[in-house]
Amino acid sequence: MDKDALLTRIISRLEDDYAAQLQAAKTAHATATHEENIPDNKYATLGLEASYLAQGYANRAQEIRHALQAFRQLTLQRFSENSPIRQTALVQLEDEEGQRRWLFLGPAAGGLRLSFGKREVMVITPASPLGKALLGKQCGDLVEIAGDVGREYEIVSIA
Repeated sequence: MDKDALLTRIISRLEDDYAAQLQAAKTAHATATHEENIPDNKYATLGLEASYLAQGYANRAQEIRHALQAFRQLTLQRFSENSPIRQTALVQLEDEEGQRRWLFLGPAAGGLRLSFGKREVMVITPASPLGKALLGKQCGDLVEIAGDVGREYEIVSIA
């Protein structure tokens, strides 16, 4: 799998998400400050609610902006089958039923899922339980994910 193309796809997705969050924040801010939403009694809270939404969208946009910066500065590492897993590793796991999943160990944006080719890739961070479980492991190692008691995953490949 081409990690350079994957990184480009992650950055593109984060840029789209950032733009969407900014637009949502602007829309909520416009609603909060619109003259029709000036409260005329203590029960008229639409403006206040919209201001909370605007702040939430702005905060999320800021988080995405930081993630974008981290991914734009990222230097991809190359891994062999014997390399220990660390940041920028693209890892394929297989569970006991033969189900496979692809994970990219990135600096931020944990939980981001995107289609890449015919596969779904999920971004995880070293701070996540799964990221912590994978750090330092190699192909063939088994990992048990916190919260998924009794379920083991084999590391099938690292790129």
